[in-house]
Amino acid sequence: GALLVSERIDREELCGTLSPCSLSFEIVVENPLELYSGAVEIQDINDNDPVFPSSQARLEISESVAAGARFPLESAQDPDVGVNSLQTYQLSANPHFALDVQTRVDGSKYAELVLEKELDREEQRELHLVLTALDGGSPPRSAHVQIHIDVVDANDNAPVFNQSAYKASVRENTPSGTLVARISAYDLDDGPNGDIVYSFSSHTPAKVRELFALDSATGELRVKGQLDYEETKLYEIYLQAKDKGAVPGMAHCKVLVEVVDVNDNAPEVTVTSVYSPVPEDAAPGTVVALLSVTDLDSHDNGLILVQVSDVNDNAPMSSQDSYDVYVLENNVPGIPILNVSATDPDLGRNAHLSYTLLQGDPTVGHIFSINRENGTLYLLTSLDHEYQVEFSMMVQVQDSGSPPLATNVSVSVFVTDLNDNAPTVLYPHPNTTATYTDVVAPGTPAGHMITKVVAVDADAGYNAWISYTLLQATDPSLFSVGLHSGEIFTARQLREDEAPQHTLVILLKDHGEPVLSASATVSISVAEMVKEVFTDLTDMAPANDPRRHVTFYLILAVILVSAAFFITMLSVGIFKCYKWKQSKELFNSSRSTLYRTPGPFHHIDAVRGGFTPPNFYHQVYLTTDSRQSDLLCKKPFTSSPLGSRQSTMRNGEPGLYHQIVGTASRLPTPAE
Repeated sequence: GALLVSERIDREELCGTLSPCSLSFEIVVENPLELYSGAVEIQDINDNDPVFPSSQARLEISESVAAGARFPLESAQDPDVGVNSLQTYQLSANPHFALDVQTRVDGSKYAELVLEKELDREEQRELHLVLTALDGGSPPRSAHVQIHIDVVDANDNAPVFNQSAYKASVRENTPSGTLVARISAYDLDDGPNGDIVYSFSSHTPAKVRELFALDSATGELRVKGQLDYEETKLYEIYLQAKDKGAVPGMAHCKVLVEVVDVNDNAPEVTVTSVYSPVPEDAAPGTVVALLSVTDLDSHDNGLILVQVSDVNDNAPMSSQDSYDVYVLENNVPGIPILNVSATDPDLGRNAHLSYTLLQGDPTVGHIFSINRENGTLYLLTSLDHEYQVEFSMMVQVQDSGSPPLATNVSVSVFVTDLNDNAPTVLYPHPNTTATYTDVVAPGTPAGHMITKVVAVDADAGYNAWISYTLLQATDPSLFSVGLHSGEIFTARQLREDEAPQHTLVILLKDHGEPVLSASATVSISVAEMVKEVFTDLTDMAPANDPRRHVTFYLILAVILVSAAFFITMLSVGIFKCYKWKQSKELFNSSRSTLYRTPGPFHHIDAVRGGFTPPNFYHQVYLTTDSRQSDLLCKKPFTSSPLGSRQSTMRNGEPGLYHQIVGTASRLPTPAE
């Protein structure tokens, strides 16, 4: 029963690239009669070196090619399998290129040059590299190829494929000339630089070139040889598009061709007869022959299948229960911002997932959209951080079973602020023809706050932090500005001979990137008396202002009314004094007249609306027996200029107000 090797075994000759490699046989044992099937697996040894198609390779690469560009290299072939087959590639050290080793669907390796540092033809016209292919044996076998790279000028635009990968399926035994796929690329250049020629990539195996043909003009991939599903089930074909420029630009894509099995193999029945002839008195159950059935086809074409039908008993499962997405404002509409990923362990339609945005908030449907098939979330409009900072939505992942099962995933989109808003000046208002004038008296000491520039920035964080600097002034040594407050102070004491009018230009800057700025103009008048302020404000009024005469008449009316009111109150006071003296003599009262002197009224900070200096007020004396607050007399404690806005004067509003503050104590009447 010993199984012996009758001749030298070469695994590569017997099985080629198939793994595992096995030889099948059958053994019949008599007494009792039994049939055994056996197989001998031929194990591979590392007895073959990797081999390159040629010992040298030449590439032409434009100096304008950007970093990250990839260049496929010719693949080495190694007839060994498993760990003894080609495992990796190595590239000699250089400052410009790195090596990226990729794995095909069948497990074979191929290498691509990746440009890491851009080339400069004026600095270096050519490069010499060495590519080494290594298998996984111990010790490993290797092969080398010299790569010569010419650095040349190229077209502005290289061809671009409509998609990087194409998929197609073709039935085995398809006749020659059948269209498999049509690849398409475009080139923005004109003339020969825009004409595209399609071809196989340099690392496309020779077997693929024998089975498929590519039209260099149309990009049509057709069947050329005889396809056999039992030999290869999937072909990974690498193609390239090259223009006709002096230094042609290239683009690469791959076509995955799936070979569909056809029931082109009949079952093979093997009959092993034991009893021949069969005696006529053979007992029932006597073994007459042994039969075995094999079929080289796959799946339904090669089995007696017992299928278990799937039931939709699994809901879709998402890799995350919630997603947080951060998007910069002012984005380009139509960009993808998130891919919601989910899986379903069911089969067929029960595992086919669809993604839907639940319309909880009606505005979400106008701003966001989700791809129903792959769960990619798109942003339809440009977002504004100042309008809305956060969006919340719910994505429903549902299978196609009956009944369908679904899972909800929450998504939160946060809008990140950009510095897209310059500071806005609130005071002094920049969009009015009126000029805001603040008044300060001569002799005012250093450090006195005169007014304040008020501004806001619609951005957030550092983008909204405003700093104030004095950009221009009539006398730069006279005023200073708070860096972060915008308050305007006197830098030194004001002298009597100061210029009567000062114009300050304040620069406002935020702390964003890039920095945005605005400016504000502040007018300051140095005046001793209120009359001087009125005169200055009238002089500063524009000559073409149609309201100038109206303002003058309004001010004149206010003065006349104030004078009439003062005279009336003075007359009433004299009359009351006279009546009071008569009453005193009549009742011979010994009560003395009491006067209560009110203190100065509180100063109201009206920097933005014009204000009255705190040292300008009146004292009012009232009678003690008056039922009303009758005015006896009034006198100013001190005289000082009155600050007011020029616009207030022009609009006819009173520039100063007489505030009468007092208290009265009631005396008994004669009857009491």
